[in-house]
Amino acid sequence: MVNLPEEFVRETRRTMGEERFGRYLQAFEEEPPVSIRLNPRKSLTPNPSPSREGSSEVPQEGWTVIGGEPVPWCEQGYYLPKRPNFTMDPLLHAGCYYVQEASSMFLEEVVRQTSPLPKQGGAGGGSEVLDMCAAPGGKSTLLRSMLPEECQLTSNEPIRNRYQVLEENVLKWGYANHTVTNLYPRDFVKQKQRFDLILCDVPCSGEGMFRKDPATISEWSPKNVERCWQLQREIVSDAWQCLNPGGLLIYSTCTFNTKENEENVRWFMEELGAELLPIETKPEWNITGSLLMGFDAPVYRFIPGITRGEGLFMCAMKKKGTHPQPLPEWRGEKKHRAGISRLQANSSLPSQGGTGGESVPLSYQQAIAYLRGEALVLPEDTPRGIVNVTFLGHVLGQMKNIGTRANNLYPKAWRIKTTHIPNEYEAILRHS
Repeated sequence: MVNLPEEFVRETRRTMGEERFGRYLQAFEEEPPVSIRLNPRKSLTPNPSPSREGSSEVPQEGWTVIGGEPVPWCEQGYYLPKRPNFTMDPLLHAGCYYVQEASSMFLEEVVRQTSPLPKQGGAGGGSEVLDMCAAPGGKSTLLRSMLPEECQLTSNEPIRNRYQVLEENVLKWGYANHTVTNLYPRDFVKQKQRFDLILCDVPCSGEGMFRKDPATISEWSPKNVERCWQLQREIVSDAWQCLNPGGLLIYSTCTFNTKENEENVRWFMEELGAELLPIETKPEWNITGSLLMGFDAPVYRFIPGITRGEGLFMCAMKKKGTHPQPLPEWRGEKKHRAGISRLQANSSLPSQGGTGGESVPLSYQQAIAYLRGEALVLPEDTPRGIVNVTFLGHVLGQMKNIGTRANNLYPKAWRIKTTHIPNEYEAILRHS
């Protein structure tokens, strides 16, 4: 039986009630579910262009997740039958899918039902979206997949080392109009930035991750809970100033206590004038509502043992007023303020080659060697200079072919550390 802090047990039992708390404890005896989310842009195997003669990489209809079971609230989300060795799958590094906890994918349902933005394929020019605390990038890449192409998404992370992870994941996801920033929430206020949709997946005490990441148990304390709910109010208050009238702010945590969840939301309603929007859910999803006595606003809780996922709290808050026109314009590539990444995530990674140039397919063993940062020997007829290397039709990155060998240009910070290359590829996706 897992050893949980006494104060956490006492408070969480009081919050959930005996029946829910019992089911939550039982979940620790089970394996946590494993889930991935496909990249819609890379869900079809492309025809390499230009392609090499004799290449075995041909267009396919799409990907099937092997043994996958759909996540009901996310179109591209799938539960896996077991946890594979993701590090050893080149398609992960190519941005074909993202390993994301299923509860977090509920963001898709919230955005679909409440967002003031046009739907994918609609006229969305000028719309601005901000993910305020975006690392490592799961919710940001989900947002970018849903938003109209013309919409500008800014993914922000104040902590430098987390920002670098966010930047890598955004670049690998490979969408245009996606900027990565390294700023504090108050910096957006000072710069008078305005957005139509803001996601605040705020730093929290992490109670909802105890099953998935046992190390978070030792980091928990009542003092940290106190620090978190105060910081969360500061972040949302700053974000609220940056939200256009009529705009939407989505608030989420991965914790259970009411101080960081319902009590904060009640404060947002009273002090900021936030209007909570209801989300239509299905009974079989087993999503729990408010657990704060006397507070029955539309909020949504995911509890392990009840819902198939880890702990999550989420709600959608609308700012009163009418959207002003025209929208304020801000593009990182035009105004290089301190802390704004100059790397823009385009349709293919700058570090992964881009759309031009020769494409050279790699075997599985070659692909892993490339991701390790090794030099390779490419086919004799490979042209000299910069070439793109691919696996199953998807670009992994670039190499500089000098004839006798090809030097590796894969970013050092992204290279995998494994010392063993499997003989066979354990596929997670297959061509349908």
